[in-house]
Amino acid sequence: MATTSTGRSDAVALAPAPAVPRRGPLRWVRDNIVTIAGIAALVYLLVPNVVVVVFSFNDPVGRFNYTWNTFSLDAWADPCAVAGMCESLALSLQIGLLATLSALALGTLVAFALSRHRFRGRSSTNLLVFFPMATPEVVMGSSLLALFINLRIPLGFGAILIAHIMFLISYVVVTVKARLASLDPRLEQAAMDLYANERTTFWRITFPLVLPGIAAAGLLAFALSFDDFIITNFNAGPEVTFPMFVWGAAQRGVPPQVNVIGALMFILALSVVAGSEIARRRKARR
Repeated sequence: MATTSTGRSDAVALAPAPAVPRRGPLRWVRDNIVTIAGIAALVYLLVPNVVVVVFSFNDPVGRFNYTWNTFSLDAWADPCAVAGMCESLALSLQIGLLATLSALALGTLVAFALSRHRFRGRSSTNLLVFFPMATPEVVMGSSLLALFINLRIPLGFGAILIAHIMFLISYVVVTVKARLASLDPRLEQAAMDLYANERTTFWRITFPLVLPGIAAAGLLAFALSFDDFIITNFNAGPEVTFPMFVWGAAQRGVPPQVNVIGALMFILALSVVAGSEIARRRKARR
């Protein structure tokens, strides 16, 4: 019996280990499909911006900056060399800032009203908020033009500002409402239990928690306002914003200075997002 047991032990010890099945390329792709899709989407989003940055260093032959010629820093040395470009950029920045601040103030109040209060017509108001987002910009721009003409509001800076605030409020309301919906009401109830009044609870608990949503709504609103062309083109009158300048330049020749401004805006946006992410992580570590 001992010999038989020893023999079996030797046979088990000498038996080859089961072969590990090799992972073929198709299985690797299937296991990492989410990561691959994420990287592909990121590349898809970044490639146009990278092209803008690269061609800002180009010295084009002729009027159009569409094909690479030679490396040059002339456009970066004098971004305002093209007549009217920096003036249009300043106008777009001014309209974007004013429209964003106004839409943030009004949209945040509407979001709190729709999220925290019950009143007659609340469902209808929720529906109306989505109308500017669902309406094609061509329709909205022409409708606003007819409205301004009938009300005898002169086209130009004021008309553009009113139009931008009108369609930006919807995006602010939707963004801030989403943030409010994700808040835990027990935090506010705990503050009330600790004898905090409504004002103290709002400024110490609610507002700091909603602030990231308000900041995100502000970034979205500014980007939409700065980049808008269709609604602005209908109501601009004699004014020329930066998107209108770029559209006009595309008809007669695109200077590399346009790419310089685009690259600067892209770098600024990345800096804001990276700064907010760093601040969020530092706050989370405390």
